Amino acid sequence: MNIRKISIAIVLLFSVAGFQACEENAEGKNSTKPKARGSIGEIILAIDSTKWEGPVGETLKDIFLEDVQGLIRDESMFDVRKVDPRGMTRILKMATNIVYVTTFDDKKSASQNINALFSKEAKEKAANDPSLYLLRSADEFAQGQEVIYLFGNNDEELIRNLKANKNKLQNLFHVRERGRLQRVILNRKSSEAKVAGEQLGLNINVPASYQIAKAENDFLWLRQPTPRSDKPDISLFFYETAYVSEEQLFPSSLLELRESITKQHIYGNPDNRNSFLVTERVDPSPVFTNFKINDNFAVEIRGGWKTNNLSMGGSFLAFVIVDDKNGKLYYMEGFVYYPNEGHREAIREIETILLASEVLNKEGLSS
Repeated sequence: MNIRKISIAIVLLFSVAGFQACEENAEGKNSTKPKARGSIGEIILAIDSTKWEGPVGETLKDIFLEDVQGLIRDESMFDVRKVDPRGMTRILKMATNIVYVTTFDDKKSASQNINALFSKEAKEKAANDPSLYLLRSADEFAQGQEVIYLFGNNDEELIRNLKANKNKLQNLFHVRERGRLQRVILNRKSSEAKVAGEQLGLNINVPASYQIAKAENDFLWLRQPTPRSDKPDISLFFYETAYVSEEQLFPSSLLELRESITKQHIYGNPDNRNSFLVTERVDPSPVFTNFKINDNFAVEIRGGWKTNNLSMGGSFLAFVIVDDKNGKLYYMEGFVYYPNEGHREAIREIETILLASEVLNKEGLSS
């Protein structure tokens, strides 16, 4: 996208309120452009070094380098690679996620490199409306790419807008990276898991690499059959029970439910009945978040697990979904065992898979 196009796009974006993406997605129309490249969770951040080391940088770090909740060790939400805007080579511009950051009062050459992309009219528009701070541009340099421009008239204004929209900025990249991952890992799905899930009232979508470890009328355990030392060992399990009271959704009740399931079905060592999974209560403490999945009330749980005999441990992510119409409560969890290694991307994979699963209605259709 040339300077004139960026300037026009910004002016057009300023004519609408709030935090929204460009309507047009150029992917498919720009077939001559190369495909974007980059690891899941990686962000190229182009910003002046002085600004990065100052208050603006601290705010950006608080957004993009905040620790993921519920993991057994500290890991940031994203991998940020800071780059001088003047050093954005052709290779760097092929990155999947790029964030440019500037303020219009910054006279340093690195910031001026970004400011030159903004027309005089666009800057005047920003000056008249200090709430404007973001532009999204799809497929600007490569197919499948997201380029974000974060801007303000000065540091104080930009910081204020960044702090006010912290969760939105984090969620923007969370949703995007989950979508990227879903296209890869759910390209081939397990038909066996799908059939077994229907017995529970769930439309379960998992990669073909997952196999059934245990299946009963109200319970299903899936795992990849050949864990390796260079790859996380991920298990998924699904449980269905009657929903009779809101008290079932209290944090203490949900942890009791989790441990009643794992004590009956899941062991670190199948030959040792004392090796069932329990929830780590202190480090980390479980984190509960209420939200909706396809109009069904749900609770997300993030935390750590260990075996009762302390032989194994790791991180887990669970969703508890209420099916009011049919009086059912569904518990879906993925847990990872990967000693001395990061768990962030394994948990992202678990989240992607679980959110691809849906409650079936009585006719067998997804709700």
